[in-house]
Amino acid sequence: MSNASHRFSPWHQALRMARRDWLAGELTLLLFALVLAVAALTSVGFLADRMRLGLERDARQMIAADVLLISDQPFSAAFVEHAAASGLRSAQTVTFPSMATARPAGGAASGAASGAANGAANGTPGTEPASQLAALKAVSDGYPLRGRLKVTSAPNGAEQEAQGIPAPGTVWADEALLTALNLRVGDSLQLGNKTFRIDRLITQELDRGAGFMNFAPRVMLPLTDLEATGLIGWGSRVTYRLLVAGTDAAGAAYQKWAQNEIETRKLRNTRVESLESGQPQMRQTLDRAERFLSLVAVLSAMIAAVAIAMSARRYMQRHTDACAVYKCMGLSRAQILTAFGIEFLLLGLAGALIGVLLGYLAHYGLLLSLGGLLQVSLPQPSLVPAAVGVAAGLVLLVGFALPPLLALTRIAPLRVLRRDIGTPPISAWIAYALGLGAFVALLLVAARDLKLGLTTAGGFLGAGALFAVLALGLLTGLSRAMRGRARGSVGWRFALAVLERRRSVTALQTVALAIGLMALLLLGMTRNDLIDSWRNATPADAPNRFIINIQPDQRDPLRAMLERNGVEDLLYPMVRGRLTHIDERPIRADSYPDGRARNLVEREFNLSYTDALPEGNQIVAGRWVNGKSADVGASVEEGIARTLHIKLGDTLRFDVAGQIVEAPVTSLRKLEWSSMRVNFFVILPTAQMRDLPATYITAFHLPPAKASLGNQLTAAFPNITVVNTDLILRQVQDVLDQVIAAVEFLFIFTLLAGVTVLYAALSGARDERKRDAGLLKALGASASLVRQTQYAEFLVVGGLAGLLASLGAIAVGWGLSQFVFDFPYRFNAWIVPVGVVSGMLCAFAGGWLGLREVLRQPALATLRDA
Repeated sequence: MSNASHRFSPWHQALRMARRDWLAGELTLLLFALVLAVAALTSVGFLADRMRLGLERDARQMIAADVLLISDQPFSAAFVEHAAASGLRSAQTVTFPSMATARPAGGAASGAASGAANGAANGTPGTEPASQLAALKAVSDGYPLRGRLKVTSAPNGAEQEAQGIPAPGTVWADEALLTALNLRVGDSLQLGNKTFRIDRLITQELDRGAGFMNFAPRVMLPLTDLEATGLIGWGSRVTYRLLVAGTDAAGAAYQKWAQNEIETRKLRNTRVESLESGQPQMRQTLDRAERFLSLVAVLSAMIAAVAIAMSARRYMQRHTDACAVYKCMGLSRAQILTAFGIEFLLLGLAGALIGVLLGYLAHYGLLLSLGGLLQVSLPQPSLVPAAVGVAAGLVLLVGFALPPLLALTRIAPLRVLRRDIGTPPISAWIAYALGLGAFVALLLVAARDLKLGLTTAGGFLGAGALFAVLALGLLTGLSRAMRGRARGSVGWRFALAVLERRRSVTALQTVALAIGLMALLLLGMTRNDLIDSWRNATPADAPNRFIINIQPDQRDPLRAMLERNGVEDLLYPMVRGRLTHIDERPIRADSYPDGRARNLVEREFNLSYTDALPEGNQIVAGRWVNGKSADVGASVEEGIARTLHIKLGDTLRFDVAGQIVEAPVTSLRKLEWSSMRVNFFVILPTAQMRDLPATYITAFHLPPAKASLGNQLTAAFPNITVVNTDLILRQVQDVLDQVIAAVEFLFIFTLLAGVTVLYAALSGARDERKRDAGLLKALGASASLVRQTQYAEFLVVGGLAGLLASLGAIAVGWGLSQFVFDFPYRFNAWIVPVGVVSGMLCAFAGGWLGLREVLRQPALATLRDA
């Protein structure tokens, strides 16, 4: 024995064991679960890494500069002069929404406009020129400083890089604008008081951004022609940008100087844009998509971890005799553990590498799903996601397979002679804890979000622990409750006795089966309800037209025109004011560490006043003060109240065009932002606001059959801006559909992981069931009695697992709807019976496959194999 021990080579033995186990199919389930976990994690990791590298590479192109200054007022000459003195190039842009009106070539602009206005005022469509809300952008020479504009001279024409900016008297426009106005390149377009010729179509504008108004078609004109349009006046929503570019050192110095200048001069609503926020809205959309995809990937990896743990336990059970033989041959526990460890290391490396390769291929599917969101080419990913995937695979295997292996190496050599001696209880809780801790740490890295990773890992562990307690309690209660009723059925009595004797093993199998079923139920039923609720969060009759800049004297005639066309609406007054004090505390941007809070206090609020609580508003704290009463009170949206630390009873002070308005906060409101109605952060007392300068805003639903009403309104009231949010809603829906498509693509991994857990859970106790069935047959039990006993056990375990799974799926679905998607959860009453029946069917199907073999062979052969 000592010679055998001396000649023992752990690597040689590990290779022999790996070859034998692979041919026998002992490692197939382990390898499959491992590949799934690594592939799910790395597919999202590769996508996120490419998006990060692409953002770093294209950030300057996405803001068209090295340093970008943004303000709602024109920049003083000092900013431009300092850039020139520092050897930096500069350019300026001015963006704002406005109506663009079609002018057929050779037509009389003034006559057309006059006729259109008269026709619109009388409510007779057909004579007014077509108009469309456009996102105007006036640019100076040198724009863009970084990146290139791409244009074409005809729809579907050859794309080319733009040389310079539009010539005086011409504009470049999006093809969508020409389609909406039935125009062609070369036709005329009226912007305010000036008519331009459409010279090119814009095909690429990297610094466009994804702001609310930028969903409208772009019209680009030279900055020198902006004044002639007469479009910028008091109350105009204009954004001024100063672009600066040069060497890195000079750019960094200029950025520091500009930031200091802004703070010194206390320039309100002026900021320096960072490279990473070149497209903040789209970046936010992509971040949310990435987080949700990471959630799905982490869920897949966790479910696969359960499959690995179950597979490792079955592996331990099936190698108990071999390990006892090794000990009889003189091998020490360390040598046996080394051989098994090398085998699992080889298995882990192979599974991790295959998973990384599969994840790399799968991330192209995610790219295709998100193609509409990613408008720029992305660089190849780094090796970081691959390294994380390999590490996750090894930690998964070691963390969840090592404890059963430690127990396996403690088997007594006497097992060779006495088969009743099993493996000792697992006392390697330290190994479990270390492996679980390392796996959670890797999940945090893979999730790229501490809260997401901790919440998911904690929820997963909590669900497993709760399932285990409930399973033990339900099994005990069921056994006691049904024991008396099952006296007439020997099969049920045997089944309940087996379940009670193997209570801990049955509970473990039930928990694993419940987790797998929960994932499948979440996919099959709850996920569909969540996605449908997400898509239906905005009602079908939501307002799809907004009108802003309505002057007080236009309120009644505009409302009358809407009523003649069968449109019901509600006009709200809008007053622009700046928050200056909360109680006696002056409000400054540097008082808030949060970036959103600083932006809010640096700009003017859109305030309003009304007597009745607006539709879609819900009082969540305090009381609504009727504007007609003698009381004075302000109502604040609960979200902005949290951001700015506003409480009930605080007195808010606003500066409105030099006049001071004060009111105590008497209520907090919750708003339905998805309703697309007009909403205000702050509603102040009517008595204090009625005489202040105000414009009006309204929103209403316009059916497609009356789409021409928008042109009639702009013709009758040229100063108003009609925002067609159909384009925005379609864009949001497109983004939503693409994110959902990517999530559904990635859910394939979760589906496969869930099926793997089901198989592992059902096969884990297959050998024990075969031995029990063989014993019953050896004792004279008939095939029907053996079948009845096994079926009863399958139905009990499957039914309990299905019940736990359905309850877990309901809880997870509710949590997602409340804390992730923020919409009411629609309870699906079918999920509980479907879960119970599914659990029974899965357990029955898996057990039936193994039972057929038992019933076909003699009892002695069954006992020998078991």
